[in-house]
Amino acid sequence: MSEKYVLITDESTGKDLRLPVVEGTEGEPTLAIKALPSTLGYFTYDPGFSATAACTSRLTFIDGGKGILRYRGYPIEQLAGQSSFLEVAYLLLNGELPSEEEFSGFSEQITHHTMVHEQLNHFIAGFHYDAHPMAMMAGVVGSLAAFYHDRMDMENPEHRMLAAQRMIAKMPTIAAACYRHHMGRPTAYPRNSLGFCGRFLDMMFSVPAEKYEVSPLAARVIDLLFILHADHEQNASTSTVRLVGSTGANPYACVAAGISALWGPAHGGANEAVLDMLSEIGDISNVPAYIKRAKDKSDPFRLMGFGHRVYKNYDPRATIIRKACYDVLDEMGVDDPMMDLAMELERIALEDDYFIEKKLYPNVDFYSGIIYRALGIPVSMFTVMFAIARTVGWVAQWLEQSKEPTRIGRPRQVYSGPTARDYVPMEKRS
Repeated sequence: MSEKYVLITDESTGKDLRLPVVEGTEGEPTLAIKALPSTLGYFTYDPGFSATAACTSRLTFIDGGKGILRYRGYPIEQLAGQSSFLEVAYLLLNGELPSEEEFSGFSEQITHHTMVHEQLNHFIAGFHYDAHPMAMMAGVVGSLAAFYHDRMDMENPEHRMLAAQRMIAKMPTIAAACYRHHMGRPTAYPRNSLGFCGRFLDMMFSVPAEKYEVSPLAARVIDLLFILHADHEQNASTSTVRLVGSTGANPYACVAAGISALWGPAHGGANEAVLDMLSEIGDISNVPAYIKRAKDKSDPFRLMGFGHRVYKNYDPRATIIRKACYDVLDEMGVDDPMMDLAMELERIALEDDYFIEKKLYPNVDFYSGIIYRALGIPVSMFTVMFAIARTVGWVAQWLEQSKEPTRIGRPRQVYSGPTARDYVPMEKRS
């Protein structure tokens, strides 16, 4: 903690308080307000935690004003252009990029843990046939502690790392199994001769009746999308994982809670909401009318996939994924009216003064939904894809939190209900 302080004076009492300034290696300085209630008798009120830092972290840095995203100091542009998802996973978990030997060992560990207990497949089979894959994911991941409790001493660093590796390895297997149950297809087991993303695609789309060839383009693009979604600082789902983790809960319960938080349409479900919006617009000829509606504050319609809570500039992930989106559409020769509609919506929004002034640029969710649709990923799996990638960030955040003494999360509130009153017997109530 620095030696800088900010002086706070309560004008009603004349009391002063010097609040220490906490500064990280980058980012805005932050006031340590722990002494505020005991000294001046106040708590802080910050709905949505938009101005509150709940932890320190060495994982991910975001500068929303400048459009910067870095994992462990490495710009997302460099990682997206030169790295792989598994290498990024190693980086987030361990703090440094791996040597060839370290990466080989890590990759072997992930591959070793891709299988799930066979009883877990029976558990998945117990869900209703049309259950949403995210509902199944939350339930199945939460149950992992019942299947993999052999090494669950969370005070042991080796056990913690094993749990993290298991989660990263098994999440694609679980996701594919949930999808196949949803589609009424038999379970497909992981082919460990394939890479991380190719293995996942094979588990998703292979059928016993014929040989399935993994598309190199699809595997490459999904690997890129997974890199872009691997971590994103203290977002809603990551904060949920840390909050649950602060209770001492096992990592499977923490990640299951993160999956549930991710499911919301304002968070991980945003790319699914983009496709719903495009379906509502229906045709290119309707785009101007919907743009007009989006500008009307009295109209409940909102353009999904535009703007971002943190980025007040262009989302750096969107810059990368936009190019990938066009590459996929060109290389696959996709002829889809909805894709044409999306591109026209993007063009008009980027040229419209209203959106430019408010910096409502297309974000990563806008393009990821389009890419997934082009690759044949069903809409119901969009948020699941996000969960597979973000599992790396969740377990990395959980590992970081587990290494240090952590107070249980306990936000305060501003009570606005009735003041003290006496109970009145039912027969005397008017």
